[in-house]
Amino acid sequence: MTEVTAAPTTSASLVPHQIWIRTRGLLLALLILVAAGIALATMHSGDQHGRLDPRSADRYGSRAVAELLKERGVSIHVVTTLDEATAQAGPETTLLVASPNLLTPHQQRELRATTDHSAGRTVLLAAGPPSVGALVPGVRAESAGPVATRAPQCSLPAARNAGDVETGGFHYASDDLDNTIACFPSNGLPTLLLVDQGVGDTVLLGSPDLLYNDRLGNQGNASLALQLLGSRPHLVWYLPSLTDTSAATANGGNGAHDDRSFVDLIPQGWLWGTLQLALAAVLAAIWRARRLGPLVTERLPVAIRASESTEGRARLYRRANARDRAADSLRAATRTRIAPLTGVSPRDAHSPATLIPAVSARLSTTGSDLQAVLFGPVPSDDAALVQLADQLDTLEREVRTS
Repeated sequence: MTEVTAAPTTSASLVPHQIWIRTRGLLLALLILVAAGIALATMHSGDQHGRLDPRSADRYGSRAVAELLKERGVSIHVVTTLDEATAQAGPETTLLVASPNLLTPHQQRELRATTDHSAGRTVLLAAGPPSVGALVPGVRAESAGPVATRAPQCSLPAARNAGDVETGGFHYASDDLDNTIACFPSNGLPTLLLVDQGVGDTVLLGSPDLLYNDRLGNQGNASLALQLLGSRPHLVWYLPSLTDTSAATANGGNGAHDDRSFVDLIPQGWLWGTLQLALAAVLAAIWRARRLGPLVTERLPVAIRASESTEGRARLYRRANARDRAADSLRAATRTRIAPLTGVSPRDAHSPATLIPAVSARLSTTGSDLQAVLFGPVPSDDAALVQLADQLDTLEREVRTS
């Protein structure tokens, strides 16, 4: 008696060692990313405030100019809401708006209504097309390109005393040339525009870079900043905040809505970051795809007879009580085999209108009987399924011998 040894089976699942080999690169990249994030957070852990904040000592903060103004007797009050900013505006006050483009149309109208009657000075930093038309009617803003050193070329005493200054960002054009002073031109248009409103004035500065801590000492930046912001004894430093409840006001209740889309409200840096991440994803996909070669045919570890596959599938059908699928499989196979014998093309083998007349012409069986056998309903039980299999076998035998 010969002992039969079963062939070893193989598994498609990966062992832990294979999983580690495939994922270690991704895990290493994630570890480096987390470490870099922690390092950056540690480096900036002392930064308590953000860009253009007079309390911040980092490179993009404005603590340096704030300290110089305090030494000259100017009091500085930092506010983050529109209500605080408008409440403190007055003839003895300079109102600095750090990011006017972040203001909603409702906030812009409220701010303009206050500054028109405050008789003080309003300084708008990098006011672009979304805000300059509402805050300073009659003035248009266009991109002036990168920040560069520019000469004053105007009669404004503060600009002439400061000399060359680093400006850029936006330049401005005004319809009222009699009540404006244009300085530091770029491509023929000023990057600093002073608008005289009779009881006060508004200063449009195309770029806020000269107020940054790391740029204040360059050229005449400090001189111009001190003269523009220190002309009044009080300075209100307005940093617009997303938590300001006035931004959620329905535009004064007049039914108007903010026309800016969600994309317009996203900072430009985030859009560039998303583009870089998309490019990185494409490169990663290409890198992984290049490792995929043509399919390789491999020998199976064991040979499985067709009868065993048929029996295995039959057991699965029986366990699932899938008589409908079993019957469809038997009928479809029979129709495919007898169609060429009756002169029916394989394309029409499963069409009752074509196959049944062709089979009836070769046999004495009526069309109704053939319809029930080849295209009939699902068997009601296992006995009916076995009977259907016998009927199909008999029908195929008759077609072959006729």
